[in-house]
Amino acid sequence: MQKPAGKVLALIFWDQDGILLIDYLPKGQTINTDYYSSLLVQLKDTLKEEHQRKVTKGVLFLHDNAPAHQALATQKKLAYLDFQCLDHPPYYLDLAPSDYHLFPGLKKQLKGHHFLSDVEVIAATETWLDGQPSEFF
Repeated sequence: MQKPAGKVLALIFWDQDGILLIDYLPKGQTINTDYYSSLLVQLKDTLKEEHQRKVTKGVLFLHDNAPAHQALATQKKLAYLDFQCLDHPPYYLDLAPSDYHLFPGLKKQLKGHHFLSDVEVIAATETWLDGQPSEFF
């Protein structure tokens, strides 16, 4: 018997047109302020390189109330990157689009499959995300 793949944590940044950036957390790594801040820089670089036409008046940014998101260092990084952070009120289902829109469909697609490696999980995830029509986002 082969040992199945473990859990894979994906951090997905997306907008109304689709996926902007996906990061898969390395094994043994935790999401802390430094890690999250480095992702914000990557997101800004992605927006600058690939989506420059979209960003004409700045970026409105919505994320949840996780500790790494609310830390002072993260808030300073968001300000430095010129991201305007929208307040995320707790318990509003329509304002947690990843938890209530993006991830349920992905979970449904992956349910029941047995993956032998993280690479297989990542490939299946990206295949599903790439297959979503623009109206989905």
